[in-house]
Amino acid sequence: MKTVLVTGASGYIGKHITLQLLNQGYTVRASVRNLAKSAEVRDAVLPHLLDSSNLDSRLTFVELDLENDSGWDAALHGIDVLMHTASPFPLAAPKDENELIRPAVEGTLRALKAAQSSGVKRVILTSSMAAIYGRELPDGAAEYDETMWTDVTHPVGSGAYTKSKTLAEKAAWDFIKSDAPEIALTTINPVLVLGAPLDKNFGSSISLVERILKGSDPMLPDLKFAIVDVRDVAKMHVDAIKNDETKGERVLSSSETKSFVEIAKYLKSIYPKSKVKSVQAPTAIIKFLSIFDATIKTILPQLGKPMRISNAKAKRLMGMSFIPVEVTLRESADYLIKNGFIKQTDDEDGTFLTTIA
Repeated sequence: MKTVLVTGASGYIGKHITLQLLNQGYTVRASVRNLAKSAEVRDAVLPHLLDSSNLDSRLTFVELDLENDSGWDAALHGIDVLMHTASPFPLAAPKDENELIRPAVEGTLRALKAAQSSGVKRVILTSSMAAIYGRELPDGAAEYDETMWTDVTHPVGSGAYTKSKTLAEKAAWDFIKSDAPEIALTTINPVLVLGAPLDKNFGSSISLVERILKGSDPMLPDLKFAIVDVRDVAKMHVDAIKNDETKGERVLSSSETKSFVEIAKYLKSIYPKSKVKSVQAPTAIIKFLSIFDATIKTILPQLGKPMRISNAKAKRLMGMSFIPVEVTLRESADYLIKNGFIKQTDDEDGTFLTTIA
């Protein structure tokens, strides 16, 4: 069975990819920024393995840095497939956009160049809907699809994270075309990724559900979210290895679009005594508040913007049948409650949720 290098293996998506690879019989060389993270990854996947025998030989670790050449050639020696998921993901917008853009672009090229020098012929790259959605829909188009690229000068496409994902993916395709045509590249472009993490160390995606359950916002802005389950994202990465039809292709990973208010109302229906609030804020109020809050200001270009994302290609090329958004939301919420991020108590009427102070 093939050996796969998974960069960013300690990430939310990276752990799920590592788990699915192991469960399908692959040998995984997992890269982390610090080898101290190795135990975290191992402990996260271990309870979910179909077969945990010989794990020390099936799951090994290397230390890699997106901004440092050290170790990349050695890490890719003897590798059949590079699964490049590592990319900076901010909890808040950086003061200097290059703090995100530089490691994303240079790290992607560093990984690809090392893959080429080691003779790796198959690469799966984790990109994002952000590399597609940051633009207006072309005339006559009903949905955003893989033929479209974000315009980094457009208000929706000009944020640091969106730029980093767009420029990194473009750099990858340009490198393959000009310098490494022997490498078969596939990019997986997920939308907002939700679903239960494998441990308590998760990224910022699921914090949207946490924020709603805690009732952090008295009213909700008119925002739409295309959502996909983390297990489906991992599945698409792993399935692409053997799917020749995905070679040279970008593939969006998306289940369904829900508005902020729709998500809140669904969570309220599951937990009727929670602190979930589901009133939509008038856009005029959001615009006024943005004068005083830079974070709110960043969402203005997306207020009221439709988010129609095509998953036709994933279904056609990969036979994907996506997990329903309601299942993903419920499991995300259940995870947060079970692991103490949201406090759960019982009263005479059943389940009642209060937030941890």
